[in-house]
Amino acid sequence: MKPISVIGIGLSLDDLTARHLELIKQADILIGGKRHLDHFKDLPARKKDITKNLKKIIDFIKDRIENSETGLSIVVLASGDPLYFGIGSLLIRSIGADMINIYPNITSVAAVFARIKEPWHDVHVISMHGREQKNALLSALAKKEKIALFTDSNNNPAMVAKLLMENNCSDFQMCVLEQLGTPYEHVEWYELDNAVEKTFSEPNMVVLKRKPVDMNIEPPERPYLGMPESSFDHKDGLITKAEVRAVVISKLRLMPDSILWDLGAGSGSVSIESSCFITTGVIFALEQHKERIIQIQNNKNRYNVNNLEIINTKLPIGLENLPRPDRIFMGGGGRDLGKIIKAASSRLKENGIIVINTVLVQNIEAALQPLEKAGFTTDFIQIQVNNRKDMPWGERLESQNPVWIITGKRKEA
Repeated sequence: MKPISVIGIGLSLDDLTARHLELIKQADILIGGKRHLDHFKDLPARKKDITKNLKKIIDFIKDRIENSETGLSIVVLASGDPLYFGIGSLLIRSIGADMINIYPNITSVAAVFARIKEPWHDVHVISMHGREQKNALLSALAKKEKIALFTDSNNNPAMVAKLLMENNCSDFQMCVLEQLGTPYEHVEWYELDNAVEKTFSEPNMVVLKRKPVDMNIEPPERPYLGMPESSFDHKDGLITKAEVRAVVISKLRLMPDSILWDLGAGSGSVSIESSCFITTGVIFALEQHKERIIQIQNNKNRYNVNNLEIINTKLPIGLENLPRPDRIFMGGGGRDLGKIIKAASSRLKENGIIVINTVLVQNIEAALQPLEKAGFTTDFIQIQVNNRKDMPWGERLESQNPVWIITGKRKEA
C-alpha cells in the first residue's frame, strides 16, 4: 500500500503547487471537506467527505489499507496546513507515521496576519473549532496581547465578543476574517458591543488585539505565589498564611489543565494563587459564609481570575454537581471534616491529590483515617513560621500557630 498523501490546500487552489496538483490528479480516492472536493468534481477519483465523525474517516482509510491492492493511491485534502490544528496529526496517531506523507501549505494564521499586516511571531493561537476552550481563552486574555482563534458555528465571533464583555475584557479589539481566499472574503475590525449583534459568514477566524494602554487607567493586578495577607480582602486573620499557602500549593502539584476544588475557601487566597499555575483548567471555590463569598468575589475581581467559579454552599452539599477534580484543597471543615473528606475524596480522579490543613491535633487522625480506608497513599508534615517582630532596641521572632499539612494521593485503579 502506498503511503497516504495529506495535502494542505492553504487558503485556496492558488496555493497548491504543481506537485500537489499532480498527486491529487493521480488519486484513486480523494478525501476532504465538501467545499474542497467540489473543486475536483471532474476527476475520476472516488470522493469521500470528511464529516464531524472523524472516526468514521479513519475506519474508512484503515479498511482500504487492509483490503485493497498495493497500488491504491489515497489523498486527503486539509484546510491550511495539515499539522497546524489540522487532520494530519490525527492521521499520524491513528494510522502510523510510516504510512503518512505530509505536504504542508500556508497556515490560516499566517494568512490572517498577512491580511491585517501584523507580525505574528508573538501571537497566542487557540482552536475553538469543535472544542470547549472558553477557560483557555479567558486565561490567555489576562496575559497575552494578541490572540488568534479558530472558530465554528457555535463558538462564533458573536459568542466570543459576548464572552469577553461578560468577563470585563473590554480592552480588546476584535478582527473577524470571513471566507478567506474566496471571492466573498471580508476583513473588518469591530468593537465588542458591535460584534455581539452581528451574524458572520463561515468559515471565519478571529483576531483579538489588546488596545493601547490608557495611562490614566490602573491595570489589573496579577497574583503571585506567597502574597502577603494585605493583598487579599479578608477579616480577622481568617486566611491561609503566605508561607503555608506556598507549601500547600507545592503539595498540590498543580498542572495548567487541573480542575481544583478549594473547599471551605475562606477569602479564596489559595484559589487566587493557584490561578498562577492553572491556566486552562477551572478552580471552584466553595464557601458557606456569605460575607466570605463577597471577599472571594472581591479578590477574584482584583486579580482578574477568570477561571475561578465561586459557590455558596454548606459542605458536602453540592459536590456531586461539580466536575470531578484532579486536585482538592481543604482549609477548614470543623466537626464535619471526616464527612467532607469522605464525600470529596470519592470524587477525586485517579492519581489525584488532596491536601488538608489543620491546626488541631485531633484532626490529623480525622483526616488520615478516611483517606487510608479509601486506599489513598498519605503523608503529613508540620510547618511553623516565625515572623520578625520589631522591638525598641532590635528585633525578635514571633511564632505563628503550627499547621499540619496532610497529603493524600489516590492510587491508580
